[in-house]
Amino acid sequence: MHGTLGPAAVQIDPAILYFGTPVVLIGSTNDDGSHNLAPMSSAWWVGWRCMLGLARHSKTTENMIRTGECVLNLPSAALVAAVDRLARTTGSNPVPSGKLHRGYRHEKDKFGLSGLTALGSDTVNAPRAAECPVQMEAKVAYVHEMAQDDPVWRGHLAAIEVRITRVHAHPDIMMSGAPNRIDPDKWRPLILSFQEFYGLTPRRLQRSELGQIPEAMYRPPGWQPAL
Repeated sequence: MHGTLGPAAVQIDPAILYFGTPVVLIGSTNDDGSHNLAPMSSAWWVGWRCMLGLARHSKTTENMIRTGECVLNLPSAALVAAVDRLARTTGSNPVPSGKLHRGYRHEKDKFGLSGLTALGSDTVNAPRAAECPVQMEAKVAYVHEMAQDDPVWRGHLAAIEVRITRVHAHPDIMMSGAPNRIDPDKWRPLILSFQEFYGLTPRRLQRSELGQIPEAMYRPPGWQPAL
């Protein structure tokens, strides 16, 4: 029985809990009209809503709250080098003390540094990244202050809920014969797990029972994205 269950779990005290989520490059607009592009991975989606966990005083958070919008660019595993060039850079000047302590530096031209190409958007003023296979325009719905019961973290974290207003996808990740469906066998997102980059396995592990539900059944009747 022990061999079936695996070894007994032991109590640990990890500094972070980044078990593995897709990398998101958030495009936003600085107060002088220039573009900002910031990698993050604390993101999850339900329907056409997304929750973003961000440092309360980051440039991206500042831009999103001021402008009420952003673009969520999802890089593929093939773009890992471009994403890594943005690591430990910030659009904030001066660099916040917490980031300075971890070796961050100010960088004004994030697109130039990464080698990615800024594109205009349809429903927001924030930039898309042309090379990212998925680009989602979004508007801020709510800003939730996190860890209000923790004297150490209070005021330092925010969970920003955004509503997606438009989705762009490269044709080569689309499902054949289904113009609105991304093919999970073709989509290879860049994954961050405990600060290291990973990709998905080349093929699905097994048939999924949830995968038998037509994707269109998740769309509420008569629903359209609000601009």
